[in-house]
Amino acid sequence: MGDSRQTKPVEIAAFDFDGTCISGNSPVILVSHLVRKGLLGKGTLLRILCWAAAYKLRLPQNESWVRGAVFSAFEGKKKEEVDEYLRDFYDSHLEKLFRAQANEVIEEHRAAGREVWAVTATFEPLIQQAMTQHGYTQAFSTRMKIDSDGRYTREVEGLPVEGSQKLEVLTREANARFGKGNWVLTHAYGDHHSDRTLLAAAEHPFAVTPDRPLRRTARNREWPILNWR
Repeated sequence: MGDSRQTKPVEIAAFDFDGTCISGNSPVILVSHLVRKGLLGKGTLLRILCWAAAYKLRLPQNESWVRGAVFSAFEGKKKEEVDEYLRDFYDSHLEKLFRAQANEVIEEHRAAGREVWAVTATFEPLIQQAMTQHGYTQAFSTRMKIDSDGRYTREVEGLPVEGSQKLEVLTREANARFGKGNWVLTHAYGDHHSDRTLLAAAEHPFAVTPDRPLRRTARNREWPILNWR
């Protein structure tokens, strides 16, 4: 029998998606698209805009509610149909926003033998499509509930992968895959102040085109700031 002991912990590089790997916010872009297509009503749009304004002011928000509001456009529709729609949306609207610098760094981590994980609040079908075109090895994102007939609801399954949930999900999944003590978060990349928990847990944190609060934190903690275009 061979020696199955792991001599070196698995190295993980974690990436936020919106504002980090792409130059934009995929749910916001999706909302604009759905409004243009007449799939979101004005009342729903107004509530989403009010939520977004409060979010910008960093007020406490119900993250599940807003994602449910966006997914009201797909409520009652077959999962396969919606997933195909969102894959096409990614290809036509989001792929062109994927930053070349992000792709280069992802490939560098892959070449170094690291796991490359996306941890993001965006919707699961969008990040899954990004995985087909970029070097992520795993992706953890917001998943919407499916009813007994295989149709989407407007309810989030569990919690959105937002803020401190990113580190919690990463830790849980890494422990399940590799075992406690058998992995290390070597690198983390994020653009938003809500990514601070994830970045602080990494050996090498990077603030990517950060918002003002994260930029201030990065300067105070001497984290590198990357100005990706």
